[in-house]
Amino acid sequence: MKSLSSTVRKAEGARRCPVCGKGELVPADDIVSEVEGYTFVERGRRCTACGEEFIPEEESQRLMKVARRLGIWGEPLKLRRKLSRSGRGTVLRIPADVERSLGLRGDEEVSVSKAGRKIIIEIH
Repeated sequence: MKSLSSTVRKAEGARRCPVCGKGELVPADDIVSEVEGYTFVERGRRCTACGEEFIPEEESQRLMKVARRLGIWGEPLKLRRKLSRSGRGTVLRIPADVERSLGLRGDEEVSVSKAGRKIIIEIH
């Protein structure tokens, strides 16, 4: 799904798909987006050949406004913390406000993975 670009504006004005160049862009009112487990249905255009979806700027802004109200859209939280050693492992303390906002009790099971130089922690 494409969004928020000059490609979208071109796609809205043209009737041919800018991705495949074969299909026609037809109105669609069932474009599904998912943000943090919430499902949103948006309006836009869909290519009849490749199925690529284009959402107009106004529709994307509407989704972001609703998502912000729900507290699921915004700048990612970045906090600087110092790691410490404990036994043979490294410890990262999670701040109390983050703990409260995620509803953590301290006995959750988590997955820890790495992506480049980033550590990703997912709560189960």
